[in-house]
Amino acid sequence: MLDNTNDLDRLADLIAKATAAGADAADAMQVRATSLDASWRMGKNEGVERSEASDLGLRVLVGVRQAVVSTTDLAESALAELVERGIAMARAVPEDPNCGLADPDLLATAIPDLDLADATEPDSAALLALAAEAEDAARGVDGITNSEGAEMSWGQSTVALANSDGFAGGFAGTRFTVVASVVAGTDTGMERDYEYHTARHLADLDSPADIGRQAGERAVSRLNPRKQKSGQYPVIFDPRVSGGFLRLLAMSISGNAIVRGTSFLHDKIDTQLFADGVTVIDDPLRVRGLSSRPFDGEAVTCRPMTVIEDGRLATWILDSRSARQLELATTGHASRGPSSSPSPSPSNLYMAPGADSRETMIGAIDSGFYVTEMMGMSFNSNTGDYSRGAAGFWIENGELTYPVSEMTVAGNLLEMFPQMTPASDLTFRFGTDVPTLRVDGLTVAGL
Repeated sequence: MLDNTNDLDRLADLIAKATAAGADAADAMQVRATSLDASWRMGKNEGVERSEASDLGLRVLVGVRQAVVSTTDLAESALAELVERGIAMARAVPEDPNCGLADPDLLATAIPDLDLADATEPDSAALLALAAEAEDAARGVDGITNSEGAEMSWGQSTVALANSDGFAGGFAGTRFTVVASVVAGTDTGMERDYEYHTARHLADLDSPADIGRQAGERAVSRLNPRKQKSGQYPVIFDPRVSGGFLRLLAMSISGNAIVRGTSFLHDKIDTQLFADGVTVIDDPLRVRGLSSRPFDGEAVTCRPMTVIEDGRLATWILDSRSARQLELATTGHASRGPSSSPSPSPSNLYMAPGADSRETMIGAIDSGFYVTEMMGMSFNSNTGDYSRGAAGFWIENGELTYPVSEMTVAGNLLEMFPQMTPASDLTFRFGTDVPTLRVDGLTVAGL
């Protein structure tokens, strides 16, 4: 596992040089990453790729001006030039009274162990064997005629962050991912589908054979799709796609969008957006969470936060700059890379489960649409108008009957949010997680 002790020493030295050169404040971030990817297709090795990268960024503040500079060259001469370039840029840019480091009183003083890093470092042979296992299982499903292949990947990274207010800390993480994609049918009747899973620890990763089998079964189940007559129907979104609504919510309550006035929710704080009982939570401290972090991109302490409380919009998602513009306090949601300044972003965002099972939810519908895949996007952030291409299965008399494709679902999120009912099958699988989700009254366009 990567050790960031030397990285933190390097950042501390860089900040000291920046302040000595005229910066009033500074922070610096270094991200080191290694990845290994193995591909397998039609029973053959498609190749192995390995990459290693180290990126360092410095943010300097001169009065109420700031600049961010970055480099991949860690030589002393390159870092000296980085400081000079950062100071010169900061003195040349326009003033921004809202820029600056986070309030020192909010900085993390303890870094919790979220168990984000697995000590296992697989070799290429091990990854190829797992990718082969996934593709073999997918191609073994009756009806599969071709394969786009399977991939197995591993990656590890270390983040180090320090600032001139005395913070210095870091954390490491790993990811294991398996994906399989196959084709069923022949000629003009071919259908494709996939399955994948990502986990921080190899022990938590779904069996590659299970992933492959599910990919094959999904592809076969889509054969001979129909179009359905247009109209207004209840629509149920599979957990593979339901998280998209929370991503749009997060984008629309981001401090930057609220400050600019470009969100259809800009005046909806403390108002009822969803039905009573609906809860949305952002939890950066989930153990082994895909988007977990012990501190944010400004070194602010991270805490779980209720975004939607009993249907009510309870908070914006803020970093320090957007918080100052709104005369509020940061919510600890600053996100950044070495070459960018902080901006607000959620972590492990999820909708709490409801009372009914997926099967009960489907069983209550006489005629409706079960969506398993979405494509394209038409979303007006100023009005909330929403439209996406969709495919899945038609519901008749409480059962999934036949596959449908080349459909469109449309509505306005201000009208859709109150009509959303989550099922009881929440699993933490994607980083942004929503159970099976029913939305009533959507316009479904087909024939």
